Amino acid sequence: MVIKAQVLAGGRGKGTFDNGLKGGVKLISSPLEAKIYAEQMIGHKLITKQTGAAGKLCTGVLVVEREFVRREAYLAILLDRATRGPVIVASAQGGMDIEAVAAESPDAIFSTPVDIHKGVTPELARQVAGNLGFSASALEEAAEVVQKLYKVFVEKDSTQVEINPLSETVDHRVLAMDAKLGFDDNASFRQEDVWSWRDTTQEDGDEIEAAKYGLNFIKLDGNIGCLVNGAGLAMATMDIIKLNGGEPANFLDCGGGATAEAIRQAFGILLKESKVTAIFVNIFGGIVRCDNIAKGLIATAQEMNITIPIVARLQGTNVEAAQKLISDSGMKIFSFTDLDEAAQKVCQLSKVVTLAREIDVNVTFELPL
Repeated sequence: MVIKAQVLAGGRGKGTFDNGLKGGVKLISSPLEAKIYAEQMIGHKLITKQTGAAGKLCTGVLVVEREFVRREAYLAILLDRATRGPVIVASAQGGMDIEAVAAESPDAIFSTPVDIHKGVTPELARQVAGNLGFSASALEEAAEVVQKLYKVFVEKDSTQVEINPLSETVDHRVLAMDAKLGFDDNASFRQEDVWSWRDTTQEDGDEIEAAKYGLNFIKLDGNIGCLVNGAGLAMATMDIIKLNGGEPANFLDCGGGATAEAIRQAFGILLKESKVTAIFVNIFGGIVRCDNIAKGLIATAQEMNITIPIVARLQGTNVEAAQKLISDSGMKIFSFTDLDEAAQKVCQLSKVVTLAREIDVNVTFELPL
């Protein structure tokens, strides 16, 4: 038999648990071994190349009969921006790190765009099965699997269906030995069965909390908290922080309809991280008005008694009124309209706070600049 740690991350076989156990996939030959490994896995965090140093909590294990295989292949169906539709990615070199295969043997990977009006025809499915290297005895079953996976991809609003390895057993059966599936959260309202399987224990608590308030939040490794409206602007904000020598602590998009309540909740999430040394608020007032954002920002700073520097770059509708509100508030919010200047200032202030913490001194910031 095989026992596998159920953690939503790749690289489990080469991972390490926080209690020192090496590997999240083990061969076992008795109920006693299953019990021993299950006790060492469940309730412990597995650290892999995809989880980061924090690891992910193992809340269950899968015990399954071991199959002996003669071939391991890689098969994925993804959404492809270049072709504006699904693409089948296949390789006869499965059962391993596909990124390594792509780097070392790019010719071993076949990409086949799918015409959404035709879908995966029997001819296309057999072509993919041939690229996967299945024997003549297993070719038809492999082709059928390709067609069924495409059906799942379309009907379940998937963004990714990845089988690694898709194996041919010694008696020529075709089996999916491991799988990773991703789904479009914009389609969750019509995929209730899929979303009912969501396991929030495998997700970051702050990211789940942020989603309740319409915030798109992803935790990163830096120390400059970012609060931005719009995903594109958020990406640009992180880039310009890095360009000026800083490191973003997060991606946080509060959306085009940013409200005072959203700002308050966003600050609460940002300030949970003690490593955050400065906050960069970068708002373009198109749908929202800058003066309303300024009011929410001032109220939040007053309510939370924030001691780390806040740099606000507001641009767009009613920006002059917003600047006046911030200036008259008496709050220590460094306000800019120019993005370069704002990024330079937040990186500078972050370094000051970091240094002050290292030497254990208090530092205050005075306006004007």
